[in-house]
Amino acid sequence: MLLDIKGVKLSIVKMPLKNPFTTHLGSVTEREAIIVEVEDRNGFIGYGEGVAFSSPWYTEETVQTSYHVLKNFLIPLLRKKGISHPEEASLLFSSVRRNHMAKAALETALWDLRAKIEGIPLSNLIGGTMESIPAGVVVGNNLPEALKQIEGYLEQGFKRVKVKISPEDDLHYISEIRKQFPDLPLMADANSAYSLEDVDRLKALDDFGLLMIEQPLGYDDIIDHAKLQSQIKTPICLDESIVTFEDVRKAIDLGSCKVINIKIGRVGGLGEAKRIHDYCVSKGIPVWAGGMIEFGISRAHNIALASLPGFTIPGDISGSDRYWEKDIIQPEITVYDGMIKMPEGPGIGFKLNTKRMKEVTVFEEIFEF
Repeated sequence: MLLDIKGVKLSIVKMPLKNPFTTHLGSVTEREAIIVEVEDRNGFIGYGEGVAFSSPWYTEETVQTSYHVLKNFLIPLLRKKGISHPEEASLLFSSVRRNHMAKAALETALWDLRAKIEGIPLSNLIGGTMESIPAGVVVGNNLPEALKQIEGYLEQGFKRVKVKISPEDDLHYISEIRKQFPDLPLMADANSAYSLEDVDRLKALDDFGLLMIEQPLGYDDIIDHAKLQSQIKTPICLDESIVTFEDVRKAIDLGSCKVINIKIGRVGGLGEAKRIHDYCVSKGIPVWAGGMIEFGISRAHNIALASLPGFTIPGDISGSDRYWEKDIIQPEITVYDGMIKMPEGPGIGFKLNTKRMKEVTVFEEIFEF
């Protein structure tokens, strides 16, 4: 039986970050996103979040392009053909090339809706087994500030720290952190700042016992990463170059990485994220859940995803107060002793804070079915 959808509401929300988020690609001081609400005729509402940024610095998608694709292509497809289960969304949307973040925004709302209709947590619906998940955190690239942040996060019980690096200051930066925190579970995110010409510099990072180095080479590369992985001991984790299941299969076959970061928005939805997880488990490749400076809706979906058994590395999933003075969900996501407890309510387990939504919404539109 098809999901009996009454309508879809799209809202563009905008909020300043408590602190700027900076990589070598630039800084984000204000976050804009799309919140998707899918309501059925029994009054159940599923929530999704479009995690594209305002400008195309991470992927080619932006808030505006995602909104265009949702409004003019994906929602009309759903209205015309319908689905009975969110697993069917990927096939339904396959006539639209790429635009994975737009697809994930609507697809995740459908997963939340389905779980609420069944009256079970979303984590249960997708086969999750964890009762709580470990939280990781990202620190800034100002060394004195980073050292202070790490000390504070360790006191709070965070299980893993990620730092942003580039060829300008990587060795000094990592070595100073290691001097102060020799046993810290530490990973480095390069955001494609290196090339194969930097192989000796990247080899030098082997001395610091990093959990992994994330996406050191080109954002769309798999071949050169295989060459690099064969020359360094530090496990390479692929992020930006993993946008489809086929990317995962080819990367593993080529030996391009030893770890994979799964972001629901980047791969086109929760269904595809689960498929990638299942394949990685079958191949012995550990995975972890990446973050996109999300609001609470997307963060809640990440929590459900990270409940799957293959997520053995703490993800970039922290509390709502990490980025926001006040989130758009209630209760807000909290971290206790470095862990996030799996919500027990149906669906994502969090409600929309309607008052906060009104305060931060800059545009909204309803599409009736």
